[in-house]
Amino acid sequence: MLGNSGKPISEKAITVWRLTGVLGTLAGGVIIGAIAWVLSRFHVPEWWLAPLAGIWGVKAVLWIGWLPPLRQKRWRYDIRDEDIEIQHGVWSTTWTLVPMNRVQHVDVRQGPLLKRYGLASVVIFTAATVHEIPALSESEAERLCRLIAERAKAADQDDD
Repeated sequence: MLGNSGKPISEKAITVWRLTGVLGTLAGGVIIGAIAWVLSRFHVPEWWLAPLAGIWGVKAVLWIGWLPPLRQKRWRYDIRDEDIEIQHGVWSTTWTLVPMNRVQHVDVRQGPLLKRYGLASVVIFTAATVHEIPALSESEAERLCRLIAERAKAADQDDD
């Protein structure tokens, strides 16, 4: 397993994930507000809303404050001649080894938040599934995309 020996993703991932957490928390707040409005129409006691607000507050603390730096710290990847190793997870660790000869193609993806912070994700496609290395600098993502494509092509030629 990689442990701390693999390459980390960008620290800017923390900011992007925090902004995503803010958006999700705001959406949750709108839903809780709508539930509160509906319940007020049925004269449900106001104290009943306290647990909803508490859950919303805990979610905000977790998704905005605590999880983003922990997720960034736990993400590791390594691109080698024969395979790609990816490790991530907060509560449980997922360790994935993708053989180069299984790679069908590789993409660089960039949504609006990633673009705003100069980040991109590398998406690796195999016949069975899709693997992603998120929040890399744009230049690193492009470099890895080319490197993986070259090594996958070489591995495919070696199999012939």
